[in-house]
Formats: sequence, structure tokens, C-alpha cells
Amino acid sequence: MLGHITVSGIRFHAYHGLTKLERQVGVRHCVDVEMLTDIRKAAKSDQISDTIDYREIHDLVVRVGRENSFHLIETLVERIATEILENHECQEVEVSVRKETPVLDGILDTVGVRIRLNREDLGS
Repeated sequence: MLGHITVSGIRFHAYHGLTKLERQVGVRHCVDVEMLTDIRKAAKSDQISDTIDYREIHDLVVRVGRENSFHLIETLVERIATEILENHECQEVEVSVRKETPVLDGILDTVGVRIRLNREDLGS
């Protein structure tokens, strides 16, 4: 039985971007993660050890976001998705990264990138 485990609205301050301001002062980022996985065992056992612990996903996202400084959020979103697939039992992951305070001339809510990776994508 396949199910989608979601962890949405993970926010942190980080230093990703092209501009001097983004790299020195930083901006707030928001990340959403959706993982496709078999939830049958967890549904039967009711044990956290039989599923993907959303606390671990939250910690992974914040760690990758804060410990790195990429020029592009494309790099950040790919790194998060890859680490999730490498470290958790899911068949597919979709990750969305948004800058909530983008440095642009004008009024704008967010800019972002969303990707979907599966196990086969890890080999390429």
C-alpha cells in the first residue's frame, strides 16, 4: 500500500543566492517535502520504526539548508531530494524550495524550484 508522507513549511534562514546581500545577510527559505513510500508495515504495527520519521526529514532539510551556501536554489533542492532518497526508504520524493524574501526590485511573495526524483534518478 503506497502512501504519501508530507512535511510542509520547513523554514530556516540561509545564505543561498547570487547577490552579495543574499550571501552575506541571507534570506528565509521554505521547504515542502512529499515522499512516496509503502506504508503498509507502519499502518499494521503503529510503530515509528516502520515508517519515515518526519522529524528526521525536518532535521535533514534544515541541516542541508543551513550548512551550505549555494548560488542556485536548484542546487539546494537537488541536494535535499538526493539525501532523502539516499537515507530513507521511499520510492520517490518531491521537494519544493522557495525563497520567501527574494532580493528583487519590486513586490514578490516567493521564488522557487520544485523537483521530483526517484531511485532510478540516483544512478544518473
